[in-house]
Amino acid sequence: MDRGAVRQAFAAEAAAVEKALTGIGEAAWRRPTRCTPWTVAELFAHVVVVVGRLDGMLDAPAPARAEVTAAGYYRPDARFAPTANADRIALARDRAADGPALLAEHARTWRDADRRCRAEPDGRVVRTRHGDPMLLTDFLTTRVVELAVHGLDLADALDHDPWLTEPAADLLDALLLADGDTDPDAVRAELGWDRPAFLRKATGRTPLDRTEQDVLARTGLTWLTLG
Repeated sequence: MDRGAVRQAFAAEAAAVEKALTGIGEAAWRRPTRCTPWTVAELFAHVVVVVGRLDGMLDAPAPARAEVTAAGYYRPDARFAPTANADRIALARDRAADGPALLAEHARTWRDADRRCRAEPDGRVVRTRHGDPMLLTDFLTTRVVELAVHGLDLADALDHDPWLTEPAADLLDALLLADGDTDPDAVRAELGWDRPAFLRKATGRTPLDRTEQDVLARTGLTWLTLG
């Protein structure tokens, strides 16, 4: 994927969630989300944690070559096993703080990650905590997935209009509909979906009926395993 487009999508989506959550009330941070058992604060803490993983990865030595793509990162293996999911839930709950503190941490974390990624050379390879050697651009794409998908989860929990940004939506179209012959706009028009609805459906946030399943099967949609 284009390095500049990925960086733009990351910065746009990180800034959008920061803006949307700034100023929400204390009770809103305690609302439940579809990502049970997380509250809004706990789900946002998870987002802060996963964006923050870039720092340590950039400090570590670069692997010799990339072996895992952005889509391959979301393969159904031990990283999404019940034990791993339980650890993921516990870490976010442990890291959750009051809303303003989380927002301040998010602001520092994503801006630092953006600055460091911009300074890295083309072809930079990093190793994930799961051991995957990936192009930095591909790993940053996975962070856009986390920001965008969980951004929808947060917006829905808060009864807020989705803040999915155009750069992030474009990047996720390219990831999920990798077949160059597929026109994402035509698929959405056929199904009567806007871009947030497509992302909810394509990531299992809302169920698919039989017609929707048939249309997406025809497009060759890349299904991601999400915890």
